[in-house]
Amino acid sequence: MTQKRFAQLTNGFSKKLTNHAAAVSLYVAHYNLCRVRESLTTTPAVAIGVADRVWTLGDLIDAVLPLEPNKPVRVKRNFRVIEGGRS
Repeated sequence: MTQKRFAQLTNGFSKKLTNHAAAVSLYVAHYNLCRVRESLTTTPAVAIGVADRVWTLGDLIDAVLPLEPNKPVRVKRNFRVIEGGRS
């Protein structure tokens, strides 16, 4: 419910797959590395041993910025013209 990019009726709806994937990836990273749960008293990543500490938003941004963005995939479509038509 917190990720509105899945709902088409909002302004945050992603029309491009690359934008959607980037937004969801960033959300999942924040959810698991930065957001402390009351029931765990820490983040899920720290609880299972993936991270050694709770990340700040600055840590998350510093980890993401050096990454090179994905280049869009170009799909070449081959169309054939069929001579004639229905009789």
